[in-house]
Amino acid sequence: MVFYEPSARDRDLLPHDPFKAIVAPRPIGWISTRTADGTTNLAPYSFFNAVGDRPPMVMFSSVGMKDTASLALESGEFVWNLVSRGLAEQMNATSRSLPRGTDEAEEVGLELAPGHLVGAPRVVASHASLECVVVHSTRLRDRHGAETDQWLVVGEVVGVHVDPAMITADGRFDTLAAQPLMRAGYTDEYLVADTMLRMTRPA
Repeated sequence: MVFYEPSARDRDLLPHDPFKAIVAPRPIGWISTRTADGTTNLAPYSFFNAVGDRPPMVMFSSVGMKDTASLALESGEFVWNLVSRGLAEQMNATSRSLPRGTDEAEEVGLELAPGHLVGAPRVVASHASLECVVVHSTRLRDRHGAETDQWLVVGEVVGVHVDPAMITADGRFDTLAAQPLMRAGYTDEYLVADTMLRMTRPA
């Protein structure tokens, strides 16, 4: 077993940091927000996940106070959009650094629709979207208490959009049919959910 401390890994053996390849796959945080003047913003985040279900909550972490994080905090709202395999190229295109105020969805030819309960829009082509209200945010600190350039935003899910084609006859969301795209290890690596394993939880 190879052991290393993150600040002192053997760069001959591991020239590429394996951290994100080890903690994988991860759902893509395709987050849409809206400015005060109504301009929309859409960007994918590598660090995203659900953090609770009573009530349902999700989080994303921004390396640097980027437009999405700042707009979510300013407006108090955001929408998460599921990235399926069919949306992979458009999602990737929205990761480009563009001037604040640029509408990424328009740039890549995506239709947006207004939220029902929040001001931020959703991606119409997404098989599922979660309307969220920001309930917590913090600048992350390291183990010594020093502030990092990473910002955590937690949102409570207040509204859920689901493509009816993704609902099975027994009322389940069909994850395999939705083909969610997930982040793998390195900047150009992704995975698609294509296998379901079911196990009964012990009593």
